[in-house]
Amino acid sequence: MDFPAARFGGHDLFDSAMLVTALVFVAFSKRIGTLFDRKALHVFCGLALTCSTMGLFASLAVPACASALAVPSAVLGGVGIALMILFWCELYCCLNPVRVGLCFCASIVVGALVVYVCRGFLHPWLFAAMLTLPIASLLCLRAGFRSLSESELPCPVFGGCSFPWKPVLLMALFAFAFGLKEPSLYAGSFGLHSAFGTLVIALVVFAGIVSQGSRFDFRTVHRFALPLMVATFLVLPSLGFLDSAAADFCMTGSYTAFSILIMTILANLSYRYGVSAIWLFGIERVVRTLFNLLGRETGSVFARFDLVAGLPSDFALNALVILLVAILTMMLFSEREPSGRWGVVVLDEATGDAGEGGFAVKSQQLVELCGKVAKERGLSRREEEVLLLLAQRKSIGDIEEELVIAKGTAKTHIRNVYRKLGVHSRDELVELLETF
Repeated sequence: MDFPAARFGGHDLFDSAMLVTALVFVAFSKRIGTLFDRKALHVFCGLALTCSTMGLFASLAVPACASALAVPSAVLGGVGIALMILFWCELYCCLNPVRVGLCFCASIVVGALVVYVCRGFLHPWLFAAMLTLPIASLLCLRAGFRSLSESELPCPVFGGCSFPWKPVLLMALFAFAFGLKEPSLYAGSFGLHSAFGTLVIALVVFAGIVSQGSRFDFRTVHRFALPLMVATFLVLPSLGFLDSAAADFCMTGSYTAFSILIMTILANLSYRYGVSAIWLFGIERVVRTLFNLLGRETGSVFARFDLVAGLPSDFALNALVILLVAILTMMLFSEREPSGRWGVVVLDEATGDAGEGGFAVKSQQLVELCGKVAKERGLSRREEEVLLLLAQRKSIGDIEEELVIAKGTAKTHIRNVYRKLGVHSRDELVELLETF
């Protein structure tokens, strides 16, 4: 639907408001601490999105007021969406990677289906649905946090780790490429977040996680992302048919696949090391938005010229994306697992200081210690995960729940771990780890 206010406010203003909001929360993340218990912020988020929706529909009813409603509607929408993203990211950081993948993919699928349904609504019903959705999202968020135990609730640690620059830089490059193609995506029937490419990839990853559970290899996700991007910028344009529709499908699919991977990687870093979700995802959102804006602007500049250095402008854009894909490939080659460090460096590693960042330091040291022992004693990937949970004094029930495995399976893995390490009890296992 074409809202008159959107012609004056524009997408750039919305993104700018979202970017500034994320920056503010990053700057004050240490003072804020957590968001799940900030009821006032939840109410403000709901009110901001409600007022933004009302402004858009008011411009539809009274087009003469569109210019006056445009700026506040765009700004309130950007602020509200930024808050909503940070709220949900904080919840994802309390879950293990399998649950993060399931929940994030399910949210993408549900969101796309909601858009498809709402497209058939008359204006009054669409207005009611738009007012209801933010409230429903906040209620689901609240239910999600209530389902967690007290030990699973966010308790961020500050000053323990450097920023994981690798995944965020990867996301920035994808966002730039996405921005290059974004104008054609907006011109389509379904937009960005409900496009068929988005829905299909989310369904495929969701089905893969459901069928394989904790055995699901998240490396498969980036194997979707890179080929789809190559198809978008190289293969399909060279074929010369179905260029727009097929390229849009591949681009949205590629971006969705990598968004799922980035969410899993960053949430896992927060889950393992206690990194603040506000700080981590706030910076990621700022970088992503900036590079997306840069991609849009670059695409619009190239579109004004038929030739660049004697070559078609499309050729220059494709060459640029080839370079980005090459950089992505080299960076992905250095980190093959979502559970890797991804550029994280523990700041207190050299001194062993267990002050404010002590929990993060000890947590990361334990992960690395278990990885070293597992490699030397020939433990499988699953057995290494069980070893880490045993070292953390988790019960058998906790291990089964965290790894999403059937009852009795954890006992089998524990027996195998004990046999390969030559120990007979958890106390002996801890003593063995201490010797390393």
